[in-house]
Amino acid sequence: METTLRGVGVSHGVAIGEVRHMGTAVLEPPAKQIPADEAPREQGRARQAVEAVANDLIARGNLAGGEAQAVLEAQAMMAQDPELIADVDRRIAVGSSAERAVYDAFAAYRALLANAGEYLAGRVADLDDVRNRIVARLLGVPMPGVPDSEEPYVLIARDLAPADTALLDPTLVLGFVTEEGGPTSHSAILARALGVPAVVALPGATEIAEGTVIAVDGSTGDIFIDPSPEKRAELTEAAAVRASALAASAGPGATSDGHKVPLLANVGGPADLPAALEAGAEGVGLFRTEFLFLDSSEKAPTEEKQVAAYRQVLEAFPEGRVVVRVLDAGADKPLDFLTPADEPNPALGVRGLRILLEHPDVLRTQLRALATAAEGLPVYLEVMAPMVADRIDAKAFADACREAGLRAKFGAMVEIPSAALRARSILQEVEFLSLGTNDLAQYTFAADRQVGAVSRLQDPWQPALLDLVATSAEAARAEGKSCGVCGEAASDPLLACVLTGLGVTSLSMGAASIPYVRATLAKHTLAQCERAAAAARATDTADDARRAAQAVLSGE
Repeated sequence: METTLRGVGVSHGVAIGEVRHMGTAVLEPPAKQIPADEAPREQGRARQAVEAVANDLIARGNLAGGEAQAVLEAQAMMAQDPELIADVDRRIAVGSSAERAVYDAFAAYRALLANAGEYLAGRVADLDDVRNRIVARLLGVPMPGVPDSEEPYVLIARDLAPADTALLDPTLVLGFVTEEGGPTSHSAILARALGVPAVVALPGATEIAEGTVIAVDGSTGDIFIDPSPEKRAELTEAAAVRASALAASAGPGATSDGHKVPLLANVGGPADLPAALEAGAEGVGLFRTEFLFLDSSEKAPTEEKQVAAYRQVLEAFPEGRVVVRVLDAGADKPLDFLTPADEPNPALGVRGLRILLEHPDVLRTQLRALATAAEGLPVYLEVMAPMVADRIDAKAFADACREAGLRAKFGAMVEIPSAALRARSILQEVEFLSLGTNDLAQYTFAADRQVGAVSRLQDPWQPALLDLVATSAEAARAEGKSCGVCGEAASDPLLACVLTGLGVTSLSMGAASIPYVRATLAKHTLAQCERAAAAARATDTADDARRAAQAVLSGE
């Protein structure tokens, strides 16, 4: 009998197939004492396993490229954390085996994160994955991970570690469903980059039996257990209609009555450029430059290395717009040479622009590198600062850009409610705004973007979040300046129409979402988008906002 479940759809498309479950996590090693004279050998085993796992994660990152590479390199850094390794050595010295010492050291670090207010709770899946890989290597058992199968399947897991998501084979993994996670988790972002239909935050997902046939609608978040032939046909037809609309969609982003809405790509580095160009991106709306810094966490990359990487991206969009975000470090992206080690709550501490202003040499070098990379190119370079809180922050960043001789537009990201509420003040110092809806939702609702338990508060359809978007867009319009969205909210085609109706002037997203957004915008007038936006803001819940907008745009 057909049953319907509802999670959070995070990657468009429909997948129908048999369920396969993620490999079982490594069992807890036995707590046995070892003789003192075996401690040096066990310490050596532990270090070898740590290095092997770190190297494997880096190799996987090199294969995956782009955003996935930065995520996996961050995991490798987690494996090699000096304090963790020192803790493992201490535990072995007092009698633990290598595998037990690793297990207990990671458990202590896990508890430390939870006690810090769980801002980093979203990294627990990453941490557990690193632990499992090290323990598996020490025990000599197969690594946990994606199941072996010669037939295509739908993957179900409690959560997916980036190391697994990054290398999913789309010819075998038709789609995936997780019990944990949220719409802006690493797995969701990587799923969109892969173009694999995905649903997260589905309660009871892991209880669906192996081999069960399910249908996954990554657009709506619906999961159909044992779908009837009629339901399969309905979903298949809907997918075909979407594919046809995508094939017919081309050119710049615009509403049906010609209102231009540039569609830009979010990129993590040069490896993401082919997908962006193939999708018809009109430029880059968010160039995350931290991938270079995560690759060399003990010191900042040289100016020459930065110039080479930046120029590759700038050259890919001649006469196009490229918006570069300067280094966004701190919180879940720590860097040994920059990030304070003892912050009780890194999310509310020194991160983003705050770190750069404390280390002006790092900011100055990056701005000089961007200026050099853009020399002689017809590209429209725009540079923005992360985590701007007020006009003082905006002025400090604009002054630094001018002092570095950067000929570009200077902008501010709106990720903190104060920046949205005082957007007009901030725009006295900078020339554009870019809304990072992922962090803006996180700070508006005090809801960690990586924690599935609060995923309803991370939903970009929340009316309070739409209010902040509207406030920012209205301020930009009043000042005659632009206000784009570069958070994952822009990747939802229906929400893209609402954002346009709120006054947003450009939309930036993962490359795989661009055709969907382009095709949907082209079906509606600007007036329809404005009515849908007003209807969504008049509601009190995310679900009601989505339904209200859908009703307006479908002519109900």
